[in-house]
Amino acid sequence: DATSFNLDFHSISYFGEDPFVEKHYVPRRSQSRKAVLTFFAQDAEGKVFCYSNADLRKGEEADEILRFVEFWEQKYGQRPRHLVFDSKLTTYANLSKLNKMGIAFMTLRRRFPALLAEVATTPRSAWRTVRLDVPHRKFKTPRVIDQRVTITDYKGSLRQLLVKDLGHDEPTVLLTNDMTSSAKSLLTRYARRMLIENGLADAVDFFHLDALSSAVALNVDFDVLLTVIASGIYRLFAKSLRGNEHAQARQIFRRFL
Repeated sequence: DATSFNLDFHSISYFGEDPFVEKHYVPRRSQSRKAVLTFFAQDAEGKVFCYSNADLRKGEEADEILRFVEFWEQKYGQRPRHLVFDSKLTTYANLSKLNKMGIAFMTLRRRFPALLAEVATTPRSAWRTVRLDVPHRKFKTPRVIDQRVTITDYKGSLRQLLVKDLGHDEPTVLLTNDMTSSAKSLLTRYARRMLIENGLADAVDFFHLDALSSAVALNVDFDVLLTVIASGIYRLFAKSLRGNEHAQARQIFRRFL
């Protein structure tokens, strides 16, 4: 029944001698190094990893979102309805393809100097305060400007939300082809995207995703697959434990196993 998904990349450090492993940026080490680039899709409602791919090469990563859409359509007979992801996950040309398929998406826009200058010179009266209904969130009253923009390589116009007071020093800039939902609902939905990063942290810290069981790059995809399966089993178990439906795998292990 999943229709809305959070998407992200994760770079797994690699210490083998495989000549086909390329250099990627590894956030945990804040540097570019030998690594395996992996792609994850997470069900936004159930917080379950439902797709992964660790067989990516440089130059292929931007099209992985289209491969995920194709996989989901072949498997379940329908396309995903809504995708949320970071700015580096794909290209504007692929955003056009998603829009043509009728798939709603939301992504960050890269903050280039001219855009930051535009935000800085916008008068305070142009901003509108929105209250977010997100439990346990510290910054619940961001200021927003809702506008329409056109971007090179994207066919048509996009909805752009300039957001301040969301917990970052610099403004957040969101792009979406959803022209009807309220700014509040869009911001609330994007705030929930952070949960995929929590899920990836759980995969690294509890399932030891970065501690690969093999020095052969071919087996990395299998390690990632096992992590996805294990994460799904823990989520299924958590659903049967009243009061612990949203607990992370490490919490379920500590409390019950």
